[in-house]
Amino acid sequence: MTEESQTVVDGEVGLPVVHERIAGLRGALRGERTAGRSVALVPTMGALHEGHFALVRRARELADVVVVSIFVNPLQFGAGEDLDRYPRTLDADLAALAREGVAYVFAPGAAEMYPDGETSTRIAAGHVGTLYEGASRPGHFDGMLTVVAKLFHIVAPDRAVFGQKDAQQVFLVRRMVADLDVPLELEIVPTVREADGLAMSSRNRYLDVDGRRTALALSESLAAAHAAAADGLDEVLAEAAGAFGDHDGIELDYLVVVDPVTFLPVDDGATGPATVLVAAHVGGTRLIDNTDIVLG
Repeated sequence: MTEESQTVVDGEVGLPVVHERIAGLRGALRGERTAGRSVALVPTMGALHEGHFALVRRARELADVVVVSIFVNPLQFGAGEDLDRYPRTLDADLAALAREGVAYVFAPGAAEMYPDGETSTRIAAGHVGTLYEGASRPGHFDGMLTVVAKLFHIVAPDRAVFGQKDAQQVFLVRRMVADLDVPLELEIVPTVREADGLAMSSRNRYLDVDGRRTALALSESLAAAHAAAADGLDEVLAEAAGAFGDHDGIELDYLVVVDPVTFLPVDDGATGPATVLVAAHVGGTRLIDNTDIVLG
């Protein structure tokens, strides 16, 4: 891929312009800002699906120029995780983004983002970063926040768009933006689901037919939590956990109800807004999901 290459779709040259170098992207965006255009960033790890395209479409509504980053960030993968097999589909991603009218794609290699190897300077996610996903994937959120901070500095967007499917990530990015006075607005897009309720994820492509059916336990669990919300926390947890008993071949990692303000587990007897988080393994594939409820 050249420093500034363009995709070809149906025989016609179109957007996006692909930058692999930080300096090249910054130069291009400098010109956009000089022309008075606003910029929105959609950070991704590629292997794009309809959930990502919903973020892109929202970004196009919010800004004149959309930048999509595609970078599989090694800092947020731990030992034994799927860094090497994480799907990389750059050509297909670029063709799809061309159809979505994206102006620029930032697709750096690891050497461009971390020229001296894994950086020793990192953003610490704090206590919440050690819970739930962070307990199962130690260091994941430090690595995620570090690369997001780098992307914010590189692109300097007016707005950045994230998906609600990664609720803990959204909470931590919001807090980082507030704590470090990052001069941008965050836009959060609701989770995009398949017709049967499964949350869209790049990892869904790992699932075989049986695994795909089994994975519905996550969304069924959240639906059960919704139905039980008026009856309080104990019923929510019992009903949500019960949904996993209907499926073989799935291992529940965590199921927790958290306060959306603090992202800590709610107390017994809590009422009001809450977020249900769930994660499970289907074979070798780890999936997450969440939903908002109102506890009665």
